Amino acid sequence: MTGEGDAMRELYNGRVMALANDIPLQRRLDAPMVTVERRSPLCGSRITVDLNLDGGVVTDYGHTVRACTLGQTAASIMARHVVGADIATLAKVAAAVRALLKDGPPIPDGLWPELAYLAPAQGYKSRHGSILLAFEAVEQAIEMLTRNQDARVG
Repeated sequence: MTGEGDAMRELYNGRVMALANDIPLQRRLDAPMVTVERRSPLCGSRITVDLNLDGGVVTDYGHTVRACTLGQTAASIMARHVVGADIATLAKVAAAVRALLKDGPPIPDGLWPELAYLAPAQGYKSRHGSILLAFEAVEQAIEMLTRNQDARVG
């Protein structure tokens, strides 16, 4: 039987800590197409995302992250992959993270392998909101941009 200390070591393993301590793209864009701010009401973690999109592909991204270690880890994973990703991939990634937190592994093949480092958080529902912040912010930003694009086309 594993104790709480073992569970915490698994949750905050070396890879999680390394990702949380090295978050790329921590900046604000000069002229973003969209800015989204999200906050987790349970823990107070928050993220601000600036995003540019062209032809359904993210061309530039910046963010400010004020979150717990797991929220920082999730934001770090997002920042490592988001530029150059298309909207369909980002939707799959967000759905995979939700499924990972709800049902556990595995992460579907072909998606960002670092997502697996978030698997130990499945049993810690109080951490889910912070983990989802970056993914939900990007989803919201894309939804806002595509809705505005549709409004301009129609």
